[in-house]
Amino acid sequence: MRSKLLMVMAGLIVMIIAAMPVRHVHAEAAQAAADLVYRHGFVYTVDAKDSVQQALAARGGRIVYVGSDAGVVAFVGPKTSVVDLQGRMLMPGLVDGHSHPLQGGGSLLKCNLNYLQLTVAQMQAKIQACLDQSKSLEPDVWLEVVNWFQEGMLPAGVVANRANLDALKTRRPILVGSSFGHTSLVNSRGLQVAGIDARTADPMGGKVARNAAGEPTGILEDAAQDIATRKIREPTPADNIKAAVAALDALRKQGVTTFLDAAALPPALEAFAAVQHQGLLTARAHFAVLITPPQGRDSKRAVASVKALAQRYDQGDIVPPPSLTVRNVKLFLDGVITAPASTGAMLMPYLSLQGAPSNPHWAPSKSRGPEVYFPAPILAALLIEVAGAGFEPHMHADGDRAVREGLDGIEALRRQFPGRDIRAAIAHNEIVDPADFPRYKQLNVIPVLSFQWGKQAPDTMEGAQEYLGPARFKYMEPTGFLAAAGARIAFGSDWPVDPLDEWFALQVGITRTNAPQPDHKYAGRLSEDKGLSRSEVLRAITMNSSYELHQEQATGSLEVGKLADLIVIDRKFFAIPAAEIADIKVLQTVVGGRVVYQADGFTPH
Repeated sequence: MRSKLLMVMAGLIVMIIAAMPVRHVHAEAAQAAADLVYRHGFVYTVDAKDSVQQALAARGGRIVYVGSDAGVVAFVGPKTSVVDLQGRMLMPGLVDGHSHPLQGGGSLLKCNLNYLQLTVAQMQAKIQACLDQSKSLEPDVWLEVVNWFQEGMLPAGVVANRANLDALKTRRPILVGSSFGHTSLVNSRGLQVAGIDARTADPMGGKVARNAAGEPTGILEDAAQDIATRKIREPTPADNIKAAVAALDALRKQGVTTFLDAAALPPALEAFAAVQHQGLLTARAHFAVLITPPQGRDSKRAVASVKALAQRYDQGDIVPPPSLTVRNVKLFLDGVITAPASTGAMLMPYLSLQGAPSNPHWAPSKSRGPEVYFPAPILAALLIEVAGAGFEPHMHADGDRAVREGLDGIEALRRQFPGRDIRAAIAHNEIVDPADFPRYKQLNVIPVLSFQWGKQAPDTMEGAQEYLGPARFKYMEPTGFLAAAGARIAFGSDWPVDPLDEWFALQVGITRTNAPQPDHKYAGRLSEDKGLSRSEVLRAITMNSSYELHQEQATGSLEVGKLADLIVIDRKFFAIPAAEIADIKVLQTVVGGRVVYQADGFTPH
């Protein structure tokens, strides 16, 4: 009886299938097909095992298959775009965990010193050329000059001042911004317009440099820059949109599919929202809203302003089309450790050159740099208020005292919210006391590092080595030391503090060496830090920076169910000499399954 019943049921099933419309069967097949398939490649997944596969398929902006060439065949349909990688490397898109994209895009459109090492005469010539090209703006429109490599002035030790700008043929006010972002040089006309003179008090979190007579030299440090910049015409919304578009173009060519704007102000949010509205947003945009030291004195009011921006601009869950999120808060704890600024907050004094010219020597000075810009009780209260409102802190700390007080503040936050998944981050960490290395893992603090700084260069050698002394210089840019202590390291370019060159940064993260110099002056490895392995630097710029942004379930690795954020590069990262990593070129960038950049000459089909 049972066998007869089974036969009848089987017959009915066959009759039902035969009666199904042909178009329905085709629809089911089309639904199973992928939009995009890659095959015949070196697919580096950055999964838990760093596995390598041959092929990948994506549908609806998400990855639906990662595996062998044979297995991906089932995902190819009549409308599938199939890319033959021909052995090239496919990997997750880059996630830049600390940058300043609006400023970066804007710098591409301004008078630009391009991070070059310059003599005073060369610097003057380049600025004069910009003045000559914009004579219609005489005599009152400010000239803004960007990407001045202050620490690399030639010869070493030269300190520029307002007289160097006063010698130029112009009546215009001029502001020259250091690429590090913490120093500006202003000419005498600019100081006059800004109202800066011998009576001007140093603002909280900043300094007006003065000569022996007490007169301003033209150098403005950190918050003191604001006294001058607020006199400059604010960029219009149209200007900011142009800067955002320029930034996105530069980012996608580098393979960046997600970024964090690490000191966001309302104009940046407005600009990228406008770009998104125009359909031109080609990277996932996260924003850490800046809270200044004066604002931090009233933590409730400061956090309320962040909440208002988040309510206006944050777009919720991460989905295939790139969107905006506002979930981080940025705090500057100090400036920069390098001379001549020396505004990093240090545990022990900086050294200074002392003794007679015939017998010079370096000895402790009276300066440990500024006090941390947020005093400890205020910082702890502010971090707790930030976390209580659902935001996560992202702190700038260059000196070891700023790092320690940042870690102390996060420790207070952890006590207040035990068990809460709060992704606290400290950016830069250029000098860290060894006693604090294990605290990153203990407190689950993410060090967001700019690997390209970990090399011999004017800023690390002439600008830091002697001023720090050998005991501290041993740990300069402690990438490998922090990794050995179990820290989860994420990468952030800090663009435009440096040129946007992610692949050079990864190379330096491994080699700790600079690009070859004509005079071989900076040819050696920096400090005693061993750096990272190749897999570690790739994980830092993919999975770990995704984790930093609470995005690791969606991006950072090539796994089924994750978003199709991926890049094709022109050579195998693991097969080439380390010194050639900086030469890698991105051939294709894909965000949410959509190709947003394709290099000239790359013919994937």
